[in-house]
Amino acid sequence: MLISLYVRHFAVVEAAEIGFGPGLTVVSGETGAGKSLLVDALLLLAGARADSGMVRTGSDRAEMAAEFDLSNLPEARTWLEREELDEDGSCQLRRVIRAEGSSRAWINGRPVNAGQLGELATLLVEIHGQHEHQALLSRSHQMTLLDAYAGNEAQVESVRTLATEWRELGQKIRRLSGGDDREQRLDLLRHELAELERWALPAGELAELETSHKRLANAGRLAEGASGVVELLDGDSEFALQRALGRAHAELGKLAGLDDRLNPLLELLDNASIQLGEATDRLNRYAQDVDLDPERFAEVDAHLAHLHELGRRYRLPAGELHDKLAALRTEFDELEGAGDILDRLTSEQARVHARYTQAAEALSQARRDAAQQLGGEVSALMGELGMAGGVLEVALEASSANTPDSQGNERCELLVSANPGQPPRPLRKVASGGELARISLAIEVATLGKDSVGTMVFDEVDSGIGGAVAEVVGQKLRALGSKRQVLCVTHLPQVAAQGHAHLRVSKHSDGNDTHTRIELLGADGRRDELARMLGGVEITRETRAHAKKMLEQAQSA
Repeated sequence: MLISLYVRHFAVVEAAEIGFGPGLTVVSGETGAGKSLLVDALLLLAGARADSGMVRTGSDRAEMAAEFDLSNLPEARTWLEREELDEDGSCQLRRVIRAEGSSRAWINGRPVNAGQLGELATLLVEIHGQHEHQALLSRSHQMTLLDAYAGNEAQVESVRTLATEWRELGQKIRRLSGGDDREQRLDLLRHELAELERWALPAGELAELETSHKRLANAGRLAEGASGVVELLDGDSEFALQRALGRAHAELGKLAGLDDRLNPLLELLDNASIQLGEATDRLNRYAQDVDLDPERFAEVDAHLAHLHELGRRYRLPAGELHDKLAALRTEFDELEGAGDILDRLTSEQARVHARYTQAAEALSQARRDAAQQLGGEVSALMGELGMAGGVLEVALEASSANTPDSQGNERCELLVSANPGQPPRPLRKVASGGELARISLAIEVATLGKDSVGTMVFDEVDSGIGGAVAEVVGQKLRALGSKRQVLCVTHLPQVAAQGHAHLRVSKHSDGNDTHTRIELLGADGRRDELARMLGGVEITRETRAHAKKMLEQAQSA
């Protein structure tokens, strides 16, 4: 559900922040006041193309932001988690359009592109009245809507799962039944396995080999260096540490005879002499034991050279070659025993195909039943909405695929005839924005509560109608608002009276600049706005009374 919408320096709006609640919110205002700016802002937040003309004159950028409550929108929450854009269950969309024409977008404060913005928006809000932004014009959405109307979710998932399983089995079969290619692959695998089995090492053994290589490569330096340190510690030089320590011990011993407080220090020198002697002995042994083995070094060096060459060939670090060996061995075993495996996979694929055929046919029957019922309900509602004789047909066309299809055996197309005598045409080709909006409203009412989108926006829904039909449109929108959040831009009092909340858009000019203001109306404000919509510029006592009666009737219905 849309919680709030903020716009700044957008067209003629300097700044506005609007809060939204559940139910039907109507938006009204005089012609030219900018009633559709709220819809335009939502369209931009849904990823619509932006241009610099949307930036308020004199400003360097326009900004819009919307916050949504995702409590009842699990698909949107899942999308945010998958894209790593989730933020403690909240959802904020923000977009900035600069005067030079560039734009940037954010979801929960993180930069995104317009495509990502559009993907998420389709799960949050559905905007009716503009061809390019109406999910109902998409054939895939029409099928989704039909399945939701029929309650086919479990059957659709079963068909999709079986088609995927069939396809994956087919991929395995094609890979294993390669004919000459299979023999060539087996020969190549034998060669690669022989190489990797000879040279590839587990991570621990590779680390030991590299350590040994480093030690062997520096054996001479290590032996010479260790002997040099022994000479420094206990050599013939008068500056050797052991001799210097002996002199220090003798001198301190004399001093300790004069002051016994020096005895602990004398003990420390004794310990130091012992430690120094042990270090000297160990270094002597190390220098004698260093492995000066050129043949072993050549062997280790050659092993590492082969590993690095294999790493370049397989485009892998040397440490991952052992895992590659395991993967190739698995592939080799599968290919070598392909005959038995192919028989098993072919039988399994046949069983999956039989299950798919049964599941897809059951889904097709459910779709046929639902298509007839949905077409009848929407056609009846079209008559109530001022399109007498209008008909909607839900056409199901056989899929051209001759293999299991994840969407089932058919495709869906909504066909509409808005006037008697006209042949039904695809909904996506209906030209009139007003007709399209009312047809969409009829479909939404017929499928009330079936889709998962939390917010629906209707623009131009009352274009070209009035009187009793306008009242019916308002009633249907209010009924829709009992299950979904609905935002409707309207110029008809019959529709506006049905709103649970009412926003008024007004335009003001000081002679130098023009400003648009958006305000939430209270009871008296709603009555006066309805009176203006009923009577024009001059609001009389009679129009106020009529407006009050309309509101009372709408609220009591």
